[in-house]
Amino acid sequence: MNFKDYFSKQASEYTKYRPHYPEALFEYLATLVFSHQRAWDCATGSGQAALGLTPYFEEIIATDASEKQIANVFEHKKIIYRIAPAEKTGIESHSVDLIVVAQALHWFELDRFYTEARRVLQEGGVLAVWSYSLLRISSAIDRVLDHFYTKVVGPFWPPERKLVDDKYQSISFPFEELAAPPFKMETRWNLDRLVGYLGTWSSVQKFKDKHDTDPIEVVIRDLRRAWGNPEDEKGIHWPIHMRVGRVQ
Repeated sequence: MNFKDYFSKQASEYTKYRPHYPEALFEYLATLVFSHQRAWDCATGSGQAALGLTPYFEEIIATDASEKQIANVFEHKKIIYRIAPAEKTGIESHSVDLIVVAQALHWFELDRFYTEARRVLQEGGVLAVWSYSLLRISSAIDRVLDHFYTKVVGPFWPPERKLVDDKYQSISFPFEELAAPPFKMETRWNLDRLVGYLGTWSSVQKFKDKHDTDPIEVVIRDLRRAWGNPEDEKGIHWPIHMRVGRVQ
């Protein structure tokens, strides 16, 4: 099965620079399920969400269609990594208590994935999907990042990115939906770390492929001016937008 692979090229950077989800998110999800034997992290990437599930489940199956992503994962004794597309995993039927999809649902063939999710979930199992918005730092830095996101690399985002910008509200979600509390990712980075993160964006990679130059150079002067001392660490947060559903 073909899949839209926008991340294999920068898989090692993805592991290094991507932010981590808050522990409270996984603690909340664990309260929703009746059993904690097995969870499935679909489109695991570097395994960040899978790692977050380890305190709450006996076993986590983490799948990704990208062999390079799986080669750069966070190892843990509770996590079993598999190379598999979201729509056809080979996971045993009715063997999973919780499915999570972190910042990836917009890439899937939704009808096929939802069929697979219903197949592998136990009765009463839960599917939780989420995306996160553009990072926020300060008004001055945010203006530079907004310009970079929409104007510089905006034309290079794949069309599925609009679903993230819509906070997943325009995605079909045919399950008994549960109201989820708000969450956000938080960290502190210096300027070099921020630039490393921007380099993991798929739109940045596509810009490089077309122009043979780094688009970050277009805004780096403004970014440095807005940041101040590049070694200063600044608080950063990403709002998380979650949809949660129970399968009956």
